[in-house]
Amino acid sequence: MTAVTIKDITIAADQPFALIAGPCQLETLDHARMLAEKIAAAAEANRTPWIFKGSFDKANRSSLEGKRGIGMDEGLHILSTIGREFGVPVLTDVHETAQCAPVAEAVDILQIPAFLCRQTDLLLAAGETGAAINIKKGQFLAPHDMGNVADKIASTGNQRIMLCERGTSFGYNMLVSDFRALPIMAQTGYPVVFDATHSVQMPGGMGKSSGGKREYVEPLARAALAVGCAAVFMETHEAPDTAPSDGPNMVPVEALGHVLHGLRAIDDLTKGRTEALAHLFA
Repeated sequence: MTAVTIKDITIAADQPFALIAGPCQLETLDHARMLAEKIAAAAEANRTPWIFKGSFDKANRSSLEGKRGIGMDEGLHILSTIGREFGVPVLTDVHETAQCAPVAEAVDILQIPAFLCRQTDLLLAAGETGAAINIKKGQFLAPHDMGNVADKIASTGNQRIMLCERGTSFGYNMLVSDFRALPIMAQTGYPVVFDATHSVQMPGGMGKSSGGKREYVEPLARAALAVGCAAVFMETHEAPDTAPSDGPNMVPVEALGHVLHGLRAIDDLTKGRTEALAHLFA
């Protein structure tokens, strides 16, 4: 099995799960710092390595009226500052081939959005940067199809690949998580990430924006760790209901520590760490 090492974090099926967390959209540097401080505290209290994520552009909004973000220049400044100040890896999305090289100079992980996971030119441009790549599985793909997606990036010589499950389209405005997808994608040899917040999204479910059911984020994340995965992706915000995008499926940051406590216990149990078992039953 391939492990992906980013700074001092190793993402692999046999390692403690890593948390990828942050807001859907970047807002300001002060806002990103505030969230990073709260994520860091929750992660440290629960022995969880973490990666900060934030998007400078949300190019796939449900409606033209949707807020897209603060733009690449300001976004990359915020991300590189957070990475430097907190000493953690940072992740952001890319949507076009021309974005890949400059974005890879500022962040550690390029993320391929689910709707773009079959865009060959984008995948090749991302792979050629040498950065770690987190590929969201398209809502329209079977999990075994992700082997072909990974092969495109691997053809550039870049093996720093993670495959991310985020639910599968199930009728209109609905996603369903099939947990068979995690071991199926793991058969590629690459680490598997479970996107707990987008898996509870209801795409376009509010007419001109997406809805969601954040109350199911924690149980789905627990199920994913029980099945076995290398990382959990979880968007968070201090006031999700007034966030610029994806509020209905984001976790309130004040609840993150509680959520991680349960996830840490399940991951320890699944991966058989005896010191954690002693703590659980003390």
